[in-house]
Amino acid sequence: MNISFFLIPKQEVTFLDKNSTLRQALEKMEYHKYSAIPILDKNGRYIGTLTEGDLLWKMKNTPGLMFENTNKIMINDIPWKMRNRPVRINARMEDLIELAITQNFIPVVDDQDIFIGIVRRREIIEYTSKFINQQNAT
Repeated sequence: MNISFFLIPKQEVTFLDKNSTLRQALEKMEYHKYSAIPILDKNGRYIGTLTEGDLLWKMKNTPGLMFENTNKIMINDIPWKMRNRPVRINARMEDLIELAITQNFIPVVDDQDIFIGIVRRREIIEYTSKFINQQNAT
């Protein structure tokens, strides 16, 4: 199965530029009700994924940090606890299933590591459920 069938294209994905601030990350994640968001560089390359946990730990470990000055903290200065691994567009469904165990979504990149979209865990579970149901029906 071609994973492009499950791809949510970049233009439909909310992401942050790596030069964004902590405040921008908080506001974007709150608005969209996301717990994680992809980070891209100025050329559109996938850099990593920022999570609510990353933001929480940064706030906890930064003395004197208040919401009012979160615009002074760059997301480049926030350590990531987890590394969401991307896949290439020609990845196999088995690769997606393996990554979906620990990632809410799987970033998809082209051969130059340019971010082209994501595959959400939801679609992988739905596909797997249909496959299992078909197998049980035979």
